Amino acid sequence: MLWLGAHMSIAGGVEKAFARGEEAGCTAMQIFTKNASQWRAKPLSPKEIEAFAAAWKQSPIGPVVAHDSYLINLAAPAEDAWEKAIAAFLDEMARCAALGIPEMVMHPGAHTGSGEEAGLRRIGEAFRRIFSEGPVSVRVLLENTAGQGTYLGGSFEHLAQIMDAVPQGRFGLCFDTCHAFAAGYDLSGAEGYGQVMAEVERLLGLDSIRLFHLNDAKKGLGSRVDRHEHIGQGQIGEEGFRLLMQDGRFAAVPKILETPKGDDGSGDRQNLALLRRLAGEG
Repeated sequence: MLWLGAHMSIAGGVEKAFARGEEAGCTAMQIFTKNASQWRAKPLSPKEIEAFAAAWKQSPIGPVVAHDSYLINLAAPAEDAWEKAIAAFLDEMARCAALGIPEMVMHPGAHTGSGEEAGLRRIGEAFRRIFSEGPVSVRVLLENTAGQGTYLGGSFEHLAQIMDAVPQGRFGLCFDTCHAFAAGYDLSGAEGYGQVMAEVERLLGLDSIRLFHLNDAKKGLGSRVDRHEHIGQGQIGEEGFRLLMQDGRFAAVPKILETPKGDDGSGDRQNLALLRRLAGEG
């Protein structure tokens, strides 16, 4: 089975994401478990949890992953902001555990001027607490970033450093293609693609990749600008995605779109159809 899908809205209830995913042709799906632009959310009710489980059981969609709120910054140097971020992250992990979602994607954070080393130390400290207090059923997927501004995670060295600092961590990698390209990792042709994956293998191990975010890049290689484009219409191009979709090492790894959806959701359908063709399915 090719586990392929997109990020889906939970408007009207978390369980509603499944119908939207099925309409788009998803076999895998990513969601937020709450409004991602707000810090607080009502706890999930038993009724909501039951509805989500029932919708998942009846759905052809297999793997479901969550993404945490973009507000959370575990690298924050200010104590109050850092404590708020840890509490919010633990709440999001608890929501995943309640829904039976085994993996949650997160952006490592931004040092906001304290410097890379200080920011990475801050993230490590946060995760040592998080993994001692949070649910053991939820794995955290560190997402590589474009390295925009003071954001950490633009290099795979950053992610390896975070994992190494937290031996008890339940970590995996979410590999975002747009972010990697924008950070200077050239995925657009066979030689560059091979070099990038060799670097991931050296620093993290290929088996650490638990999820791909498949997004083409509006801006150029090494631009450090995080702007997603439709598959094949950006700077990576179809060849880069063909290489990934036909890489047998990642055949079983879920792959999720975060590309423009369009007014009627046609963007997801078109991008998913192209990715299936690039995988050799049609």
